Amino acid sequence: MALAIKLAAKLDQLLAQTALCVTDQQKQQLVAFVELLNKWNKAYNLTSVRDPQEMLVKHILDSLVVSPYLQGQRFIDVGTGPGLPGIPLAIINPDQQYVLLDSLGKRITFIRQAIRQLALTNVTPVQSRVEEYQPQVRFDGVLSRAFASLQDMTEWCRHLPKESGHFYALKGVFQAEELEKLQPHFYLQQKVKLAVPELIGERHLIVLGKA
Repeated sequence: MALAIKLAAKLDQLLAQTALCVTDQQKQQLVAFVELLNKWNKAYNLTSVRDPQEMLVKHILDSLVVSPYLQGQRFIDVGTGPGLPGIPLAIINPDQQYVLLDSLGKRITFIRQAIRQLALTNVTPVQSRVEEYQPQVRFDGVLSRAFASLQDMTEWCRHLPKESGHFYALKGVFQAEELEKLQPHFYLQQKVKLAVPELIGERHLIVLGKA
């Protein structure tokens, strides 16, 4: 209980440094998610971040700051790991639908538990390799924090967005030469320098479209 109170105070302090609108219930869900991740992490090693306060900065805020740039209703988070950025985004955007894809069973098991505990109705976990996953309906956006390069992301996920859909790559330092390696039918729509409160180091959101 003491941890939850500390985390809630820290989350308030972090959110106050952004323009994000987050309800009290959503804040409770975000704190509960960090508590659950912290608990499971001890046994299942889901993230290298061990300190729950640090998880708020490096996982929760780092995911949430992308929210204002998302266009559409249906998103897939590829290589989601323990549900990042998908679960924090799904919590603050209850009207959007999120598919969370990962090939590792322990991560999907954790996500299922989080969905149950947080009573999320807009998240679908899928255990699959990205190149083998064939959605019935394509997505408005493909999100990932996991891919090393934009080239890999677009090549492995090219079957996932609809014609008007976008790729949203969360990256640290952005290397402009990555764009030169893209296939000609992918183009840079937006490059955003993200401001994540208390995070050391650069963060960027790269939004790609399909010509």
